Amino acid sequence: MRRITFLLRPSWVILAALVVAFAYLCFTVLAPWQLGKNTSTSHRNQLIADSVRADPVDITTMLDDAGGTEWRRVTATGSFVPNSTVLVRLRHLDGAPGYSVLSAFALTDGRVLLVDRGLVAGVDGGSRPPAIPDPPAGLQRVEGRVRASEGVTPGREPVTEDGFRQVYSIDTTQEAGVIGLPLTPVPAGDRGGYLQLSQDQPGAFSPTPLPQLDAGPYLSYGLQWLAFGIMAPLGLGYFVYAEIRERRKDKSAAEPVATGPTATEPLEPESVAPRDRLADRYGRTRS
Repeated sequence: MRRITFLLRPSWVILAALVVAFAYLCFTVLAPWQLGKNTSTSHRNQLIADSVRADPVDITTMLDDAGGTEWRRVTATGSFVPNSTVLVRLRHLDGAPGYSVLSAFALTDGRVLLVDRGLVAGVDGGSRPPAIPDPPAGLQRVEGRVRASEGVTPGREPVTEDGFRQVYSIDTTQEAGVIGLPLTPVPAGDRGGYLQLSQDQPGAFSPTPLPQLDAGPYLSYGLQWLAFGIMAPLGLGYFVYAEIRERRKDKSAAEPVATGPTATEPLEPESVAPRDRLADRYGRTRS
């Protein structure tokens, strides 16, 4: 037991606590975080792949049964609402600053949807939006994909600049207040969704590109965190073993080593001359 009492020293206690805390984080926070992202990314990729192969459905069927799924291809029949254009800031088109163009689209049954018409490039280095033509008037049949609302970033409120109402994210609830119309959220995600127009649709600009259909590095990152969580305690165990081994070596080196004759072996006096030793062996000579 005395061999491991050094583990009670503050330095070793702190080291052990850090290793345990790191391993706990690896198994309960870091690895699940990356593995969860891998699962959600794989699920998203599968939905996109399925939507590419599936035929589009009428969007009113999704609004009625509330069973919508993001990335589903849909069609909608209705007309664009005049003077409902809203720009989304901080977007990019071909690597340059741009804007997403949003408009309201009234279905034939009276419900109004939020529609993302696509991307336009900014002018003057992206600091100003270009002239945005109005969408075509009259009855239109458009095709696109269902997208989930992005949510609202705190501290970034809608503004009006350069003659346009502008926002920082695509969110059906927020844009309903900006446009001043009761927008109907398309069932997709917790906050509802909107319709993103496909290429070559009436009133569409450059379409927002689909995400890359790869799983990304999340699985390998998750496995690495699991490996780190296993290696950290093993490394601590190795350091403890190495310390015990070094202490054994130091203890062995400190012990005295016996040299010379033992106590049971008689010592022959060096002062006795060789002739006297012969006399003792064969008897003293006559005087």
